[in-house]
Amino acid sequence: MKAVIAEKPSVAREIAALLGATEKKEGFFTGNGYQVTWALGHLIALGMPEDYGIKGFQRDSLPILPDPFVLTVRKVKKDKAYVTDTGALKQLKIIEQVIGRCESIIVATDAGREGELIFRYIYDYLQCKKPFERLWISSLTEKAIRQGFDNLKPGGDFDGLYEAAKGRSRADWLMGINASQALSIAAGAGIYSLGRVQTPTLALICKRYQDNKNFNVKYYWQIELEHRKDFLDFKSLSKTKWDDKKKAEELVRSIQRSGRAAVSSVESKTISEQPPLLFDLTGLQKEANKKLNLSADQTLNIAQSLYENKFITYPRTGSKYIPEDVWPEIPKLIRALGDSESYKQAVSKLKWGHFNKRIVNDLKVTDHHGLLITDKIPSALVAKEKTVYDMIAFRLLESLSGVCSKEITEVELNALHCDFTIKGVKVLEPGWRSIMGSFSEDNAEAVQDFPNLKVGDELKIKNTVVLEKKTAPPVLYTEAGLLSAMETAGKEIENEVERKILQNVGIGTPATRASIIEILFSRDYIKREKKSIIPTAKGLQVYELVKDKKIADAAMTAEWELALQKIENGQADVGIFQKEMEAYSCSITRELLDMIVARENLPKLMCPKCKSHSLLIRDKIVKCPDEECKWVQFRVISGVQISIIDIEKLINKGKTSLIKGMKSKAGKKFDAYVIMNNKAETSFEFENTQPRKKK
Repeated sequence: MKAVIAEKPSVAREIAALLGATEKKEGFFTGNGYQVTWALGHLIALGMPEDYGIKGFQRDSLPILPDPFVLTVRKVKKDKAYVTDTGALKQLKIIEQVIGRCESIIVATDAGREGELIFRYIYDYLQCKKPFERLWISSLTEKAIRQGFDNLKPGGDFDGLYEAAKGRSRADWLMGINASQALSIAAGAGIYSLGRVQTPTLALICKRYQDNKNFNVKYYWQIELEHRKDFLDFKSLSKTKWDDKKKAEELVRSIQRSGRAAVSSVESKTISEQPPLLFDLTGLQKEANKKLNLSADQTLNIAQSLYENKFITYPRTGSKYIPEDVWPEIPKLIRALGDSESYKQAVSKLKWGHFNKRIVNDLKVTDHHGLLITDKIPSALVAKEKTVYDMIAFRLLESLSGVCSKEITEVELNALHCDFTIKGVKVLEPGWRSIMGSFSEDNAEAVQDFPNLKVGDELKIKNTVVLEKKTAPPVLYTEAGLLSAMETAGKEIENEVERKILQNVGIGTPATRASIIEILFSRDYIKREKKSIIPTAKGLQVYELVKDKKIADAAMTAEWELALQKIENGQADVGIFQKEMEAYSCSITRELLDMIVARENLPKLMCPKCKSHSLLIRDKIVKCPDEECKWVQFRVISGVQISIIDIEKLINKGKTSLIKGMKSKAGKKFDAYVIMNNKAETSFEFENTQPRKKK
């Protein structure tokens, strides 16, 4: 008898049916020499401080460095304490019984770092010694599962993967527990969450937000000329940008008197745009955010559903390539797509026998290859699943297509010693762009049709315009932009040697980036503002406390990801990595505990209502500690966080400075003072108007 342990009941059901284990029991399937059960995700986790007999949030207890680490059954929060998850405990006992009845184990958890950790933690917790083999597949189709069972791999082949997963798990524990408790103790009020990956991600968001808000806009002016030739209207733009509008206007008057511009240069070049590679998970998440406004987490959940329904291959991949041995399967996938009305026209544009083989690269395939469809083409999907599936299917067709060839023409004109330019693009061979009919990049410059021009041609100037323009601040992150920043954090490092080492390593992994972003939302550190992601007042407060500390350093986090990759490949020792994490945790704990915390500099303010007690100043409220008085003032008013300086002005002088950018319930922005009357009631006062009650 062999035990098979899957990650989810749905996958266990598929495997059991193929193996002939058709008899359903509570928590497992049995039959034909197999017992198939499942793990329900992370059933076993690293213990919390109380599991080591350590009471949390005590300065003298930090740093906490478990030796050895303790494994416990998954816990859930109930009231203010964590208790054992009864569902997890029940399923764990079933797994223990299944293993006890079998001679060996087949590991069928997801084929990746976390899937390996899920099984190994169960195996270690149960102190199991039975031999195990690994099912390693990239698709849940019947064919893929059968091939996987025909080619089971020795469990020991994945020891490196487990060591990397264990190293990641312990590093996150050491960093998260110690840093979070240290900052919470140092701050004196509230519970703060810091983490190995979430904190540098928050730092990226906060820095971009501050750079955007503090950006000094500069105005400049350019001259635009309007022309007409061979029945075509077109425009040229000055190369010069003027800081002084008057100088541009003076030149315009001179050009208007002349009325002509001469062609001084015509340059044409042909460029070839290679087709895009397959999607990896991060690429799919970025595209879905841009095109469909889906969050990274939503896209991952949709992709996981498509995978579990056998429509696509394993989604948690960091590769955009396929290995050579998968290439022979590609024509079968394309034929299957061609049989569907939705894709028939796009498939007809491919050149059979001349598929582009750029996506084939054995050296660039990680645990799993790039995202592919399977030969099971869905007949009906809900709207969001259909759009994500279409993105994957059409990307496959694009990747197999030929290059897109374009002719780019740049013309220079001269009018009174001032140079002007015209740009044009002509598609010579559509290639891969014909699949979706998209012939320009989203961020491409606007192009226009213009007649054939040659050096020496004179063009009449129909009209002249002075265009007012301004420099643009760094754009706020969308979720797609944030994923890119996380993916390429190493490229922003100033040190050239470090940048080269880390250029292909970001912060987090394709499989974890969505959950990291969701953690920041759940902690109330970030929020969505239309399509942008911006920090909350709480997020900015945390950032201000840690922005100069090691824990906010994206380069260091990227280095850890690189170390984990080396552990996975057997090129580094997880024990050394853990010692480094322990040393770092000690360092960051000291850094946070020793820092001068802003609360020590808070003003001492007397309650304006009872005039008997000092006010308590917190992130979101200012209140009187007297239960009978109950005076309270919320610090977030109409969407704006009121600063400590303005709270002080309100209490001592009865009026804040002008608060800008507040938003009414109808969504309209307004500026106002917050004022307080002699009954300690607050209201708005607008410039040149009478005060009104604050809502």
